[in-house]
Amino acid sequence: MSPPLHILHLEDDVNDAALIQATLETGAVACTITCVQTRVDFVAALTRGGVDLVLSDYSLPKFDGLSAVKIVHEKWPAIPIILVSGMSGEERAIDALKSGATDYILKDRLSRLCPAIRRALLEVAAQQENRRLEAQFIEGQKMDVIGQLASGVAHDFSNIIAIIMGYSDLLSRHLEPGSPLLKHTETIRHASERAAGLTRQLLIFSRKETVQPVVLDINAVIADLDQMLRRLIDEKIEMTIIPGQHIQRIKADSGYLGQVLMNLIVNARDAMPQGGKLVLATHNVVLDEAHVLAHPGAIPGGHVMLSVSDTGSGMTEEVKTRLFEVFFTTKPKGKGTGLGLATCLSIVSQSNGHISVDSELGKGTTFKIYFPQVDHPLSNTPLPFHLSPLPHGTETLLVVEDEPAVRHLARTVLQAQGYQVLTASNGQDALHEVSAHKGAPISLVFTDIVMPLMGGKIMAEWLKTTYPNLKILFTSGYAEDAISKDGELDPCVAFLPKPYTPAALTRKVRELLDD
Repeated sequence: MSPPLHILHLEDDVNDAALIQATLETGAVACTITCVQTRVDFVAALTRGGVDLVLSDYSLPKFDGLSAVKIVHEKWPAIPIILVSGMSGEERAIDALKSGATDYILKDRLSRLCPAIRRALLEVAAQQENRRLEAQFIEGQKMDVIGQLASGVAHDFSNIIAIIMGYSDLLSRHLEPGSPLLKHTETIRHASERAAGLTRQLLIFSRKETVQPVVLDINAVIADLDQMLRRLIDEKIEMTIIPGQHIQRIKADSGYLGQVLMNLIVNARDAMPQGGKLVLATHNVVLDEAHVLAHPGAIPGGHVMLSVSDTGSGMTEEVKTRLFEVFFTTKPKGKGTGLGLATCLSIVSQSNGHISVDSELGKGTTFKIYFPQVDHPLSNTPLPFHLSPLPHGTETLLVVEDEPAVRHLARTVLQAQGYQVLTASNGQDALHEVSAHKGAPISLVFTDIVMPLMGGKIMAEWLKTTYPNLKILFTSGYAEDAISKDGELDPCVAFLPKPYTPAALTRKVRELLDD
């Protein structure tokens, strides 16, 4: 039930004021009325706020209705004002409407007053909705521009991270197991992993990251991430993982799932500066219609729930309502981007899941993430350990990459595993390289997608017309629409996201060649 209107009535005649009040009661207009007679009281009442509508006489001893209209129109334009006058005349009515009045009612025709009020309120509601849609449109345009900027920065930054990751791995492989330098290369690697996570966050936010969903055992994913997640917290926080029994399978991107866990654990850590307890748990659950009604975006049926609970500071109701807004953060300036939870929501939504939050100030927070169960066999997606032996080969490969340092890294890694490697800096150079090549047939082309002169997608199409059996492995900081649809990778396309490690590159190449 809507609260009663607050009407401000500017009228010096008490009898007329009583007549108008009776008219509103008869017309079933639920309202409270504040009567004023002077300009000072009129402005003071408007300044106090809470006024939904103004009724004003046309002529008063020391004030007039047109002046009242001007004040409201200039300072409180969202408030409708209706003049109620005993003075007839089309010119007065026209002047009032030109000045900004919503309507002009004669006191001897008060039967028009209630319909005029209802019409004025409908117009206000329509104007508010238009302003909301306009603001939403402008915000959407801003987000598009920011998204384009973020994706461009992330694309370039991915190349830099790939270089740092790749060469730190190569150094590690040439060091003796007991070398003190291994700690330094591990530190470099951990830092580059964090940077890669931030880059991925930008790409997810800008909707330029390509989803590669597979059928997963969520317990296995969490177990693989265990050590990395523990590095995000300090010794004052006790972290416990409670895997559920007989957990059903889900379909999601394992890299994205790791990103969600990292964001939630970092937030939990920051909520417990003096230490506390952090619990990760998984359960099989069945969501009923009541849950679906209470959680927009949820679907009924079997789900796997991942919960992340902390004993930290908790959140107010106001914070909870804004929790997933882009750029909203409660952290001090320079300590948070406001992208973390918005990214989590985007990731979970892409897997047809949803998130709920239980939190109370001073009593901690629990995030519950629900993924729909799937009845499919597990995908064969082992997570390679970056120092395990790399697969070898003798085939001839072509690396097409416009960033010289990344091109050199890929060539160095593949040559070290026995491959014959040709290189090109863009699609046009690659076509010339292929046509001029006289040695063993090229078995696979490893190419960036976004390059000057000619991109990898067009180049690959040209090569396929002449060499239909040629294997193509795409790479990019983001896949755009070139090889993905609605943000999900085409299952017929081989793709290695940047930044990649030497282990990921050599395994992906060997996998394609052996397919």
